[in-house]
Amino acid sequence: MQAYDLVIRNGHTVTHKEKIKQDIGIKDGKIAALGEVLEEGVREIDAEGKLILPGGIDAHCHIEQKSSTGLMTADDFYSGSVSAAFGGTTTLIPFAAQHRGQSLREVVDDYMACAAPKSVIDFGFHLIISDASDAIIGQELPAMIEDGITSFKIYMTYDNLKLDDYEILNVLAAARREQAMVMVHAENHDVIRWITEKLLDQGHGEPKYHAIAHASIAEKEATHRAISLAELLDTPLLIVHVSSESALNEIRRAQERGLKIYGETCPQYLFLTIDDLDKDGMEGAKFCCSPPPRNKENQDIIWEGLIDGSFSVFSSDHAPYRFDDTGKLSAGPNPTFKKIANGVPGLEIRMPLLFSEGVQTGRMDIHRFVDVTTTIPAKKYGLYPRKGAIAVGSDADLAIWDTEKQVTITADALHDNMDYTPYEGMVSNGWPTTVISRGRIVVEDEELKVERGSGIYLKRDRSEFAKPLERRVPEMDPKTNFNAKLF
Repeated sequence: MQAYDLVIRNGHTVTHKEKIKQDIGIKDGKIAALGEVLEEGVREIDAEGKLILPGGIDAHCHIEQKSSTGLMTADDFYSGSVSAAFGGTTTLIPFAAQHRGQSLREVVDDYMACAAPKSVIDFGFHLIISDASDAIIGQELPAMIEDGITSFKIYMTYDNLKLDDYEILNVLAAARREQAMVMVHAENHDVIRWITEKLLDQGHGEPKYHAIAHASIAEKEATHRAISLAELLDTPLLIVHVSSESALNEIRRAQERGLKIYGETCPQYLFLTIDDLDKDGMEGAKFCCSPPPRNKENQDIIWEGLIDGSFSVFSSDHAPYRFDDTGKLSAGPNPTFKKIANGVPGLEIRMPLLFSEGVQTGRMDIHRFVDVTTTIPAKKYGLYPRKGAIAVGSDADLAIWDTEKQVTITADALHDNMDYTPYEGMVSNGWPTTVISRGRIVVEDEELKVERGSGIYLKRDRSEFAKPLERRVPEMDPKTNFNAKLF
């Protein structure tokens, strides 16, 4: 009887800390041994000349999700998980989105019914909280966290999703008590609404004006306000899909003061610019997302933030709406920017483009690449070291990368259910050619090797990153004789 189900030989394993030439022995879905000259396995893979990285974790994606305006994303959990796998991702954490009036239990049950029969890789859920009633925050949310959904997202914009500051404080207090990770979409709703009205009144409805309406100052102000509210309650906070230098600077200032404020950015802010929204006709609609891409100078600064540690997570924010009447053009063939479905796809290209333009160009250290795409998301969202590691006892979630493989990105070549990609024609130098999830070969020889529904649901632990500092702001210092208990 062979010692291992699968042995990967002669490759270089790469983690967030080290690069070692060694073999990997896999048994019962786990990494059972690391070293040289391992015993034979039932199946053997020769990874000579290749890199073996932990399977990616995409911790921010919208799959089989109905938007607040009623539009369904183009990808369900089958096409979305397949696309992710072909790009080197082995774990997805999409959103179970609550719409106002819904119970969280109902929302999670609905998403589980969608995901479990379809996903080919492992998955968990974040919640989206749009109804912050006392019953939701005081009863349902703690129950969901106890059941392993230990993170959730709130919005400061969108008519049907946004919470006011009072509601945000209630949510932050609950997160602090329960040690849950809070993610926030930080844009000032009224600033965007005011600019939008002025633009439309003047007849400026083309897609390029979406970027004008979502001015960087709206992102900056909301980021500052979210950080201030979190500081009041000493609640850790993750600002998601950061697009602008000004918002990044708010995060950096908070971090310099020792606050547990984290940042995330996405492919659209590294590889697209505001000029993409200014294409002929409605072509610019393909690039409309919120916050929008900024200018080239800003793009370089976002790169710096990802490299220097200001951002700790790199996610796709995959929000796939087709370029037709089911998606981007649901309001008609020539909608104003206000009525264009918001979001861009990016599941499959997230890791390859960052590898190509970051690691292969020398701009980013490969260990930093592993950290932001895999290891830190696993730690922040309660999955480490089960996921995000190449270590004995960890799940055998691995991607074997061919650094010589060159791929021209086209919509036809990708595996999502989209009819376009905003990254059309870009070339990726390096691509994962074999992808393994819990010891199962999911992708090999450009073919899917597993059945729909073979991924499993991940109940997640609470994260140390979400643990409060137990610090007090000056107004709450006992020395001032104001020692009220606020949470």
